[in-house]
Amino acid sequence: MSTIKPKIHERTEIAKTRYFRIEEVELEFSNGEHRTYERLSNRSQGAVLIIAFTDADTFLMIREYAVGMERYELTLPKGKIDEGEDILTAANRELIEETGYRANKLSHLHSLSLASGYSTHFTHVVLAEDLIPDSAEGDEPEPLEVIPWSFNHMNDLLHEKECSEARTFAALYICQQHLLQRK
Repeated sequence: MSTIKPKIHERTEIAKTRYFRIEEVELEFSNGEHRTYERLSNRSQGAVLIIAFTDADTFLMIREYAVGMERYELTLPKGKIDEGEDILTAANRELIEETGYRANKLSHLHSLSLASGYSTHFTHVVLAEDLIPDSAEGDEPEPLEVIPWSFNHMNDLLHEKECSEARTFAALYICQQHLLQRK
């Protein structure tokens, strides 16, 4: 098995929206094989997903409309990183806008790809602690419902029909492992 990355011969934009570009990428592998792939190329700096603890056992979830699923989803606060923002600044801004809290302590835990076979998008998982009330208007079309959830009952989310986003489960697992190592 080769560890030599394929050579990119050409990238061609074949479609574009406000948020994504669809690119055709022509590759040559180290064994001489040629392939053409299509991928979604994210036009932003990526996104943040925040696990915000109000106390040692309680983190905040939000319920918001997910147009991809055509229903309301129970998920973690999240949003895109704006131009010029770093990961932690974006996480605190999104936390304030979506939950009404600011974090005095933020930790970048991990970065997740969504579908690495055809997307360039990354979501950065951030732990937010030492919260204080704060608010700012966000870009949501309607007020979000903020739902405190017990970390000790995190596995109950597996039985919640409204909670299906893989990033939420991955982020909570990453956070759980981080907190176990910290003890």
